[in-house]
Amino acid sequence: MLAEIRGIAENDLTERQSAVLDCALALLVEGGERALTTAGVARAANCSKESLYKWFGDRDGLLSAMIGHQAGKVRTVGVDASALGAGSFRAHLVTFARDLLDVLSGEVSLALNRLAIGQASREGSKLGRMLQERGRRQIGRRAASLLEAGRAAGLIAFADAEEAYGMLYGLIVSDLHLRMLLGEDPAPLKTEFAGRAERAVTAFLALAGVDNVRAGA
Repeated sequence: MLAEIRGIAENDLTERQSAVLDCALALLVEGGERALTTAGVARAANCSKESLYKWFGDRDGLLSAMIGHQAGKVRTVGVDASALGAGSFRAHLVTFARDLLDVLSGEVSLALNRLAIGQASREGSKLGRMLQERGRRQIGRRAASLLEAGRAAGLIAFADAEEAYGMLYGLIVSDLHLRMLLGEDPAPLKTEFAGRAERAVTAFLALAGVDNVRAGA
């Protein structure tokens, strides 16, 4: 049973549950899929298997919760459009861009994505769908709320929030994630993240700026 079906959202996790998920993610990075057993997670997190089943359900539920927990590290905050100015909106976007780059380049996200790619041709594999639903789309929904606030404040214009987020995501990530998945060392790339985030947001605001959109640019 998936974690979202059980009603466990990232905001509902206790500190103890979050610590258990961090242990599970560390096990995945260190030992791969074979290390990710309920017995192994229980040992590493110093909790009972009964607690794991109660909190997350079966192994799929644990994986789903792990992905949601990881995606939750990309920060987006609820903003009031009436109090949103150009400077604060840009700052929110840059924070989002930096967090996104940091999370995607981390060992945990790379391990999860490589595992999903390795299982893509396996009949019955659910990890790829989980990454889409609990990872990218969860981040996208929160980012869309920020973009909607920017539109309501008259700072940007777009017809479809999902398309606007896709444009922002593409400007931030480009081919960077693919390069890291294929084995390029992320450490040197991380020194460029601050500048990359600033440039991506500048480009996005230029493309989605109210004057440009109304002019059909």
